[in-house]
Amino acid sequence: MKKYSIYLGILAVGLLLGWVLFGNNNSSEAKEHDHSKEMATNQMWTCSMHPQIMQPEAGDCPICGMDLIPAEAGADGLSADEFKLTENAMNLANIQTTVIIDTNEIDNSITVSGKIVENEKKNAVQVTYFSGRIEKLFINFTGERIRKGQQLATIYSPELFAAQQELLTTSKIKESQPELYKAVRNKLKLWKLTEAQINSIESSGKVIENFPVYATVSGTVTEKMVAIGQSVKQGQGLFKIADLQSLWAEFDVYENQVNSIKTGQKIEINTNSHPGKTIVSKVSFIDPVLDSKTRTVKLRVDLNNSKGVLKPGMFVKGKLKVSETNGTLSVPSSSVLWTGKRSVVYVKTKPNEPVFEMREVKIGTRIGDFYQVLEGLKNGEEVVTNGAFTVDAAAQLQGKKSMMNKDGGVVMTGHEAHLGMKHDAQGMKMTNDRVEVDSKFQGQLKAVFDAYITLKDALIKDDVKTSTEASSTMLKNLALVDMKLLKGDAHNSWMQLSKELKTSATSLNSSADIKTQRAHFKPLSSSLIMAVEKYGINTEVYSQFCPMADSNTGGYWLSLEDKVLNPYFGDAMLRCGEVIKTIK
Repeated sequence: MKKYSIYLGILAVGLLLGWVLFGNNNSSEAKEHDHSKEMATNQMWTCSMHPQIMQPEAGDCPICGMDLIPAEAGADGLSADEFKLTENAMNLANIQTTVIIDTNEIDNSITVSGKIVENEKKNAVQVTYFSGRIEKLFINFTGERIRKGQQLATIYSPELFAAQQELLTTSKIKESQPELYKAVRNKLKLWKLTEAQINSIESSGKVIENFPVYATVSGTVTEKMVAIGQSVKQGQGLFKIADLQSLWAEFDVYENQVNSIKTGQKIEINTNSHPGKTIVSKVSFIDPVLDSKTRTVKLRVDLNNSKGVLKPGMFVKGKLKVSETNGTLSVPSSSVLWTGKRSVVYVKTKPNEPVFEMREVKIGTRIGDFYQVLEGLKNGEEVVTNGAFTVDAAAQLQGKKSMMNKDGGVVMTGHEAHLGMKHDAQGMKMTNDRVEVDSKFQGQLKAVFDAYITLKDALIKDDVKTSTEASSTMLKNLALVDMKLLKGDAHNSWMQLSKELKTSATSLNSSADIKTQRAHFKPLSSSLIMAVEKYGINTEVYSQFCPMADSNTGGYWLSLEDKVLNPYFGDAMLRCGEVIKTIK
């Protein structure tokens, strides 16, 4: 019995020790198990081949079809609207950001461009007051200065000859017929003969055959309108004369800037011919009619040119201070993307990481190179100022909110993927709206596209020399595109697109190896696709996509044929890719 008691005691001690040693661990394990279940509710799934894919549930990769795998805990850590770019993508696309500031902290001025023109109030046309034939001209070229009273020409006038003879006849009977004599003298005065000239004819008793014509104003001859031997009629112009001691400076002001400018407002003017010298004047006139083609209003300034320093035709720049803005926030104009009535910017949400999100903003008046922000941003936030279209393309690729898809959605890939496409609530495909533009602008954009095609073909053939030359041609053609042909949002969008096209083309042009050129080709293609879809080039083109380009993040390009020839890999993976869309 004692023996059994010992066994039972040992068993009890063992159970107690087991509970002490492992009971708490079990409790801990249970707690850890509960925590893992809690973490599982926030588990994200990704693709080993396409790490940009992030899905809340397990399934297949929408790009390659492979099974999704659990993403590492904390690998993302982003909100639903945020997305992240790689440092390499940031550098290649030259993405730059700036912190938004109070409008009162910036130079609240508007810079306008214009040119010097003649003062229409001071222009005159020297005419002849009687008909006849030009016998002599004493002014032989334009640009010659004349003074009032200077002889300009002599004219033989049969009617004036007859009137002089009539004067001589009536002067003999002026005592008996004073009214007739007076009527003849008055007729000569209507032909602008002076009292001295009439008295000279009468006293000499001789008729002047070739009668002199004298300048009625002083100035500079800007146009010679007759030649020797030419017949002229009464009132016909002989010379156009301008007083260049008083000139106008005419500036083009965009319609969104007009409300900031008033008549009498001070303006500082600089010319290329006299750098560093500023002319201070005041706005004398604002055209009440808007030019529907350029969407600008003419602003006029009176200039004193008594020293003859300014010349009509000179280009000038004007700077006008605008009123205080009461602490309104502002962003650089290059930050704002326009799509219809919406204005969006991309905000860098983490100071030390390339994490961004799209933000819709309400834009106010443009002040110089800045826009007032009425709603949507806070003081101190950091926004993208260069490369906004490239960031937008990345947002679309990752299914985040973007310029063309304000609600975000599943990553669009394969036949659904394209920079200009989006889905509505019913999942129907929507396309980037085409805007009506001048056919001349489309032709200029087509020249840029043609150089791009040469560049693309060179990358397919691993031809660095030709791709470099093609990028140079593309930059030259970009410089020839006249953005004044565009209006409203179309104009604003092209300002941003052209800047990003130029940045990418310049980076590609300065690259010495094919791999780096292909890296810059991706943002170049993204911007050009958006331009071609938005404005059109009157040519059918194909948008193509390779999911393996740029380290499996995918890359787009344009082609004139539906056959896939991959510019990102050349012969290494020549057929990799597919036609995404036909752009009519």
